[in-house]
Amino acid sequence: MKISSKILAYIVAVGAVLLFGVVGTLIVSANGGFNTPVKTPIDALYYTITTISTVGYGDIVPITETARLFAIILIISGLTIFATIISMAGADIMKQNLERISGTISNAERRILKNHVILIGYDSTNAALAEKLKASKEHFIIITGDKVLADQLKRKNYKVYVADATLESDLKEFELEKAKSIVIDIRDTSRTVYVVLVAKHLAKTIPIHVVAPTPEVEKHLKNIGIENIINPAEIAANQIREML
Repeated sequence: MKISSKILAYIVAVGAVLLFGVVGTLIVSANGGFNTPVKTPIDALYYTITTISTVGYGDIVPITETARLFAIILIISGLTIFATIISMAGADIMKQNLERISGTISNAERRILKNHVILIGYDSTNAALAEKLKASKEHFIIITGDKVLADQLKRKNYKVYVADATLESDLKEFELEKAKSIVIDIRDTSRTVYVVLVAKHLAKTIPIHVVAPTPEVEKHLKNIGIENIINPAEIAANQIREML
C-alpha cells in the first residue's frame, strides 16, 4: 500500500525526535548525567518516551546541568512535534468530513479512481443506468450540481459528488482521463453542450456517451464530433414502431 507524503513526514518527524532522544540520552549518560547509568538503546528509548510524555517515573533522573538542559530540550521538541502532528491530523480529518458533507471529492478518493464509469447528471437515463451498474457491481460515480439530490442518492449508497460540470476547474478534480467511460445525461439542453465540451477536453480519448434531450442538441453534438449520442425519444419510438 502506498504511503502518502504527509504520513511519511509524520513518521520521519517522530523518528527524528526519538533518535535525538536515544542518542542524546546515551551521550549524556556516558558523561555521568543521570543518577542511574543508561547503557542500552532500549533504556534510552524508555527514558526518551517517559520524558516527552512528562510521565517521569523517577528511576532515571538528570543530576547535571547538561542532563537537565537536554531533558528540557527533549520535552519541548517532543511536545512541539507531537502537538503539531495531532493538530495537522485533526485538520485532515475535519477536512475529510467537510468534503464528505459538502459533496466534494477528497484526495484519498481521487487516488482510487481508475477504470470507472462517470455519470454526469442524473436524469432518467442515468438514473436507470446507475441501478444497472450497481446491480452488476460496476465501479461508478455520479456528479451532479444538485446538493439535495446528492444527499438523496447517498442514502442509496451511491458515490455522489457535487460539482458544476460546466466549469473545467470543477470537473478536472475527477480526473476524467482515468475513467472507463463517461455518460452525460442533463435535462437542461444548453448545459448539456457546455458540459460535453468541457468533458471532451478533459477526457482526451475516453469514450463519452451523451443523452440528447432534443433533436437540436443531437445536431449540435454531432457538429462537435460526438459519436455516441443517445436519443431516448427516438429509441422508444423505434421500439413502439416495431411492435405496431
